[in-house]
Formats: sequence, C-alpha cells, structure tokens
Amino acid sequence: MTVLRLARSELKRMTGGLLPKLTILALTMVPLLYGAVYLYANWDPYGNLDKIDAALVVQDAGAASSDGTELQAGRKVADSLVEGHVFNWQQVATAEEADAGVQSGKYAFALKIPKDFSANLVSPGSFDAANQAMLNVTTNDANNYLLSTIVDKLTTAVHSTVAKEVGEETANQLLTGFGTIHAQIVKAADGAAKLADGVGKLSSGAASLHDGTSQLRSGAGELVAGQTKLRDGAKQLDDGAGQLSAGLGELKDKTASLPADTRKLADGAAQVAAGNAQLNAKVQDVVGQLEAFDAGARDRVIAANARLMEAGVIDQEQADKILADYDAAAGSAPVADAKAKIAADAAKIQQLSDGSAAVSAGAAKFAAATPALTGAIGKASAGADQLSAGAATLAAGQQTALNGASALADGAAKLDDGAAQLASGAATAADGSRTLANELAKGAGKIPNPDDSQKSEVSKVIADPVAVNKVSQAKAGSYGAGLAPFFLTLALWIGVFMLVQAMRPITQRALASNAPSWKIAVGGWLPFFAVSVLQASILTLVVNFGLGLNPVHPVLMWLFMLAAAMAFSALIQGVVALLGTPGKFVVLILLVLQLVSSGGTFPWQTTPEPLHVVHQIMPMGYVVTGMRHLVYGGELSMILPTVLGLLGYTLLGAALSTLAVRKHKYWTLKTLKPEIAV
Repeated sequence: MTVLRLARSELKRMTGGLLPKLTILALTMVPLLYGAVYLYANWDPYGNLDKIDAALVVQDAGAASSDGTELQAGRKVADSLVEGHVFNWQQVATAEEADAGVQSGKYAFALKIPKDFSANLVSPGSFDAANQAMLNVTTNDANNYLLSTIVDKLTTAVHSTVAKEVGEETANQLLTGFGTIHAQIVKAADGAAKLADGVGKLSSGAASLHDGTSQLRSGAGELVAGQTKLRDGAKQLDDGAGQLSAGLGELKDKTASLPADTRKLADGAAQVAAGNAQLNAKVQDVVGQLEAFDAGARDRVIAANARLMEAGVIDQEQADKILADYDAAAGSAPVADAKAKIAADAAKIQQLSDGSAAVSAGAAKFAAATPALTGAIGKASAGADQLSAGAATLAAGQQTALNGASALADGAAKLDDGAAQLASGAATAADGSRTLANELAKGAGKIPNPDDSQKSEVSKVIADPVAVNKVSQAKAGSYGAGLAPFFLTLALWIGVFMLVQAMRPITQRALASNAPSWKIAVGGWLPFFAVSVLQASILTLVVNFGLGLNPVHPVLMWLFMLAAAMAFSALIQGVVALLGTPGKFVVLILLVLQLVSSGGTFPWQTTPEPLHVVHQIMPMGYVVTGMRHLVYGGELSMILPTVLGLLGYTLLGAALSTLAVRKHKYWTLKTLKPEIAV
C-alpha cells in the first residue's frame, strides 16, 4: 500500500456523498471566517469614524489678543473639527446635556471647550496670570473601550495644533520683545559710550585740576614761606627804620654848621690850588729849559765837529766818535737819573697842582651844596620817622597776610587732597563706564534682533521645536492590512484544527495493513495538507483580490502560506494522531498560547516573560513575522530560515504521526471503546 493510495482512499471517503462534499467545502471555507471576514469587518475602521456621534460644546467667551484683535480660539477649534468630519459632531448647548448623552450612549463621547479657553490661551503674554487652556473630554468605556484611545489621539492632535498656533504667536511676541530689548540695549550702549567719553573728559579735567591744586598747594606753601620772610623783613625794616630815624636826627643836629665850615674849606682849598699852580708853572719852566739846553748842547757839538772838520783838525770818524762820546755822556746813568728825577718831580708837582685845583672846585661845589645837604638830611630825618611808622604798619599787615597765607595753604592742601580723590574716582568711573559701554555693546550683539521673516521662521520652530521625519521602510496600507499577517496565520491554524473534527488522522484500515509506519503516517497527513493548501489558496485569493491587500510579494506570500499550512497540518495531525481526542484540546491550548505570544497585535516583547519562551518555540510567531515582510515589503533574508524552520515543524509532526502509528498498531480495549470521543 503506497502513501498516495492511503491519502486518496481517505479523500475518496470524505467525498463519497453530497454531505461529505459539503463538509469538505465548509471546512475549506473556515479560514475565510477567521481571516477574510474579520479583516473585511475591520479593514478601515478609522475611515468610518464619521458615523460615530460625538457631542461638541463650545462655551468659549473669546479674549483680546496681543495685537488688540478679538480671539475666538474655541469657535475656531470647533469649526475645524466639524469641517474635518472625523466624527459626526453634534453641537450641544450645555456641558450637562453632553455628559448625560455620553452616559446614556446617545453620544460616544463629548468634547467641551470652556468659557475661558481663549483667555487662557493669551495668558502667557502676562507673567502674572498665565494659565493653561483646557479641553474637557468625557468618555465612557461602556460605550467602547478602544474609542477612548481614539479620542485621546484626537484631543492630542487638537492640543498640538492649538498649542503650535498659539505658541507661534507667543514666540513671535517674545522675539519682538527681544528686538525691542536689543534696540534699547544698543541705545544704552551708545549712551554709556557717551557717558564714558564724558567721564573720560571729567577724568582728564580732574587730573588737570589735581595738577593745578598741587601747584596751588606748592605755591601756597611758597607764599607762606615768602610771607614769613616778608614779615621778618618788615620787622627788620621796622627796626632799621627806627634806627635810621634816630641816626638821621643825630646827623641833622651835627651837620647844622656844615655849610659855614665847607665854605671855609672851599676858600682854603682855592688858596692852596693857586699856590700849587704857581709852583707847577715854575717847575715846568725849568724842565723845559733843561730839555732845551740838552737839545742845544748836542747841536752845538755837531756844529763844533763840523767846524773842526772844515779846519781839518779832525776827520769824519773822529767827529762821529766825539758825538758818540757826547751821547754816551749825556745818556750816562747820573745824567739820566737826574733827568728822570726832575721829570718825575715835575709830574708830581703837575698832579698836585691839578688835584688842588680839583679839590678847590669840589670844595666850592660842596660848600654850595651843603645847605641843600643839610636840608635833605632834615627831610630824610622826617621821612625816616614816617618810614618807621609805615614799617610798623607793614609788619602788622605782613603778619595778617602770613595768617591768610597759612589759611590759604591749609585750604589748598585740602583742595589738593579732594582733587586727588576726584581724579582717582573719575579715572575709576571712566574705566567703569567704558567697561559698561563695551559690555552693553557685547550684550546687544548677543540679544536677538530678528526681522519679520526671521521672527516668522523662528517662532514656528519655537512653537513646534521637534519635527518627526518618519521614514517607513515597510508600511501597511490600512488597519486591516496591519492585522492581516496575524489573522491569516490564525485562520490557517484554525482551518487545519477544524479538519480534525471531520477527518481521521490515521485510518483503521491502514493500521491493519503491513505498510511501514512512516508511510501510514504520511498517508494520513497528506489529506490534511491537501485541504489546507486549498484553504490557504482560497484565503490568499480572497484577501488579495477581494479585500485589496496588495502584498508587495504576492507569489512569495502564497508559497509562504503553503509552507505554513504544511507545518500546521503536520503538527496538528501528528498531535491528534498521537493523543487522540485529548490531542484536540492540546491543539486548542497551543492555539491560545500562540494567540497571546506571537506578537500579532502588540509586540511579543511586551508580553509576560514566560510567554517569551512560547514565542521562541512555537511556529505561529515566525509565520506572522514572515508574512509582514512579504506583505509590506520588508527584508527577505529571514524568509528562508523561517521556511526551513517550518520544514522542521513539518518533520516534527511527521515524527509524532509515525509514533502514533506504531502506538496504535497494537489494539487495546480503549482502542475498541475509547473513554471519550469528540
């Protein structure tokens, strides 16, 4: 007996009449109930939310925005929601009516915009009264649990949109404020620069003032010293003037007879001068006679020599010798000394004559001037008296001036100290004001000063600083497409599971034959595989063409579903063949475990830790992952390992079936009359 004959006989038995044929047809359509029909019902639920009634209550009273216009944010939000047609919005007058409608089920949920919505939106412009704008949502899970999640997403989207819009306006105002601050800081920096220039001039003037006060202080000191000397001099002048007055008084008394005495002196001097003049005349006449004699004697010698030469007494040589001897005798020491003595005496007598004449003239003048001298001495004595009195007054005034100079010196010292402090403070103020100007200029450069276009762009970024650039490497087209891999896999398992309700895993006739156990096992599995292939093919056609799944790899998807059907049918047939009726419960338990661990809806990593082990060892999770890659267009490198894994599960099912054949070849009373049959 061959494997194909065993499989054909079982299939022939299942199609031998009308009812068996209808049964096979019904079993073939079972996956459609769990796969296609469920997906059809949930293919695009978000696209039909406009059929859900939702209450909308608008109580917003509006508010004045920063530019003075009236802001009706609540009405704007309501109009946006109504125009969006996401839900069938029913505008309700009061919040109480809306809440009652949610409680009764008339409305799925209620969205209420309170009276202060707009006022709170503009409140960030005032730091004293900033409040969050609230959107009040009323839900009731008794109406629908998932609807609450959908409403949360809706209100989050509304919140984000309104917050972005209002945040953009607030950010624009903030940036405008920065621009105003920048302009004011620039003005402040300019003012500080001018202040620094002024304080610099003040510092320079203060330094000059300090130099002047230092010079004034030094001059005041010198003035005090000078006034001291003047005071001392005035005292000395006072003393000297007193002495001069006394001396001139005494001189006046003693020179009272001086005019008469000088007249006598002048007369005597005139007589002496006359006598000396007569004596000088006589002496000068003698000197002239001597000089004339001396000159005449030489001429006479020369004349005598001439006569002697004419007489022939002497010759020229002798004559020259006689003249030379005369000159030698005339120029001898005794003669020369006598001449010099006479000349000197004559000169002295001339001087005496001249001096006595001068004395006579001076005495005459003195005698003439003596009356005036005595009058002047009298006047000098009177002036000395006045000078003494003035010197005393001057001494007293100089003392007063010295006191004033001392006070001036003290004031100049204090003024100099104050000027020094002013110069130091002005220099510090100049440095500080310059630093202030520089720092204000730096600060102005760091404060934003955006133009209108920059404010528009930056305010958009501030209002919505994070943008999500979503790149979908593999994307499901709809909600139903997102669930398709899970429900198609589930439908394949349930379809095979339903086959064991009507088909025998192993025929009794095959067990009674002498065929090898593996042939009987494979022959019992092939009918299951054939029907599961038919189930998978019909399900693929309906989902792809009827529902419009449009997988990226349709052929590979169909082949992969056939591989899954092969593994599922082998496992289920093997378990039921080995365990009999209890095996059906085992298959059901395996179905439940895989439902919660395969990651068909939520990621399998979110399940409790013990279910992670189930995910790792059971085939459904791998099939769901492989289907996602084939339907959405993901990486295909994991498909081949998954198919090899499904082949392994197939071999495991075949092994269980072979073990069941060996076990059931030996009949017992339980075989003839089982304890339970389902």
